[in-house]
Amino acid sequence: MSRKGDLKAEDDRLVSARAAADEGNVETGLRPRSFADYIGQGEVVERLKIFIRAALERKEPLDHVLLYGPPGLGKTTLAYVIANEMKVGLRVTSGPAVERPGDLAAILTNLSDFDVLFIDEVHRLSRAVEEILYPAMEEFALDIIIGRGPSARSIRLDLPRFTLIGATTRAGQLTSPMRDRFGVVCRLGFYEERDLVRIVTRSAAILGIELDPEGALEIARRSRGTPRVANRLLRRVRDYAQVKGPGRITAEAAREGLRLLEIDELGLDPVDRRLIATMADKFGGGPVGLDTLSAAVSEEAQTVEDVYEPFLLQLGFIKRTPRGRVLTAAAYRHLGRRPPARLVREDAAQPALWDGTGGE
Repeated sequence: MSRKGDLKAEDDRLVSARAAADEGNVETGLRPRSFADYIGQGEVVERLKIFIRAALERKEPLDHVLLYGPPGLGKTTLAYVIANEMKVGLRVTSGPAVERPGDLAAILTNLSDFDVLFIDEVHRLSRAVEEILYPAMEEFALDIIIGRGPSARSIRLDLPRFTLIGATTRAGQLTSPMRDRFGVVCRLGFYEERDLVRIVTRSAAILGIELDPEGALEIARRSRGTPRVANRLLRRVRDYAQVKGPGRITAEAAREGLRLLEIDELGLDPVDRRLIATMADKFGGGPVGLDTLSAAVSEEAQTVEDVYEPFLLQLGFIKRTPRGRVLTAAAYRHLGRRPPARLVREDAAQPALWDGTGGE
């Protein structure tokens, strides 16, 4: 399946970590503007505060910053915060949108000194655009070829001193020359439950939603460690509380609303449960090959691998082995079934990779 098809499959899910097409305005309204309002990612924020303060004192642009990690964790939000803390302008684009070197040249020449250029999905820049970007990042200069053939000549344009912030969910796909040109590299991890409670509470206050602390906790528990999912579930539970509940989000209203949405206690949706149930029922827990599994659930293999599996791997419900995918005892228990004895023995020495507290 194409990447576009994969993203469509992900966007159809309520627990998708990717932004839906109609969520842009909502996310913009909830986006923090300063480190004082930014919740979570404590070590990353502390490092960035130091780097920004040092750059401001030296009256220099901040070093180029690479932000990587799963979708929905706040990479774009952090770029906005960095620009605001630096008190400079921000220009936003994405790797697929910069198709030709001329597109990049137009963006760079319109920046001002110390401005921030944010490129989302930076790993999807074309090789030709990357080649133009290297001298821009290192020397703040742009090499342009004018003419063709024997009459072609190269001219160098001086650029304003700027900061490039690149965001990617696939750092491994960045070329080594590109990765080496970032002076600050930050990995964003899944959020802890207490931070998600604070995020949900802040979002509810901005949206004018009455929210009990217990209701916030119930939503945070099922948000898959991802603020974007937490905010989406908050809005859907608000609808339930308004129509079927007391008008405010209590613990009971949150539980009933999420039950109606078929989001269970760990944040799994029907697609997740169907995948692990298929492995248990049709393949005895595995091992089963990716192509065979994808055929059994009527999904493309790449969709299963890139969209459905990552969170199940984080929970420790699935293991990838040389022989194929294997279900763990924890997955059987979550389905309410007795795991095979061999899985109990194997899993006793290998705890789950993620326990819902933000660690990996």
